[in-house]
Amino acid sequence: MIFDAFLIRAALAGVGVALAAAPLGCFVVWRRMAYFGDATAHASILGVALALSFDTSVFAGVLVMALAMGSTVSSLSGRGYAVDTLLGVLAHSSLAFGLVAVSFLSGVRLDLMAYLFGDILAVSQTDLMIIWGGAAMVIALLWWRWSALLTSTLNADLAHAAGIDPRREQLILTLALSVVVAVAIKVVGVLLIAALLIIPAATARPFAKTPERMTLIAAVIGAVSAIGGLQLAFSFDTPTGPTIVCLAAVLFALSNLHQLIRRT
Repeated sequence: MIFDAFLIRAALAGVGVALAAAPLGCFVVWRRMAYFGDATAHASILGVALALSFDTSVFAGVLVMALAMGSTVSSLSGRGYAVDTLLGVLAHSSLAFGLVAVSFLSGVRLDLMAYLFGDILAVSQTDLMIIWGGAAMVIALLWWRWSALLTSTLNADLAHAAGIDPRREQLILTLALSVVVAVAIKVVGVLLIAALLIIPAATARPFAKTPERMTLIAAVIGAVSAIGGLQLAFSFDTPTGPTIVCLAAVLFALSNLHQLIRRT
């Protein structure tokens, strides 16, 4: 079967996002930061509205708002606020403010559903360069800080003893997460970004004996979900972003079923 150009771009975009999300998703799972990913993703809608208001790049607007959200959570979480409560308030309020801000945009044609659930079939060559550039940036950043990030994830006291500042590593993860959100919004949308971060990593966890192996397996699962979900959406005429996440969820269920069978 010969794929059309837009399907090739969509497949490359999905694989690029999967490769960026896989290692970061592992840290999200290890640190139990699922709600953090949600809050960062929800803030991106406000970034879209601000970018369109000031006639600037949507990628830049989303990146700035995602960084602002991550920095806000990191600074407030150590000041007596319960993290889950703080994330709940910030995630839903930022999404609400973003949707209200979008409603005030006049003379701007905006497909809100594309930002909420993704529109991978509309990925352009420019989008593709941004996605793969962002993926390369995230992979390089995590490769550079891998040992320090792992140490601070395992034990903050051990990190301090090794001369590593856990808060600095948290900020590095925040930066990487913001870049992933900014590049993934075109593919799976705001409401499904956290799923693409968490599900492949959670699926890979039972099969991995080392952190490095878990990231590799998660990357493969993410890429299979992206390409397979794209094929299923094309075959059954279903929404592409949700179909990608559905396939990832099925793989997660099969992974747990496999583990259950092995234990019995």
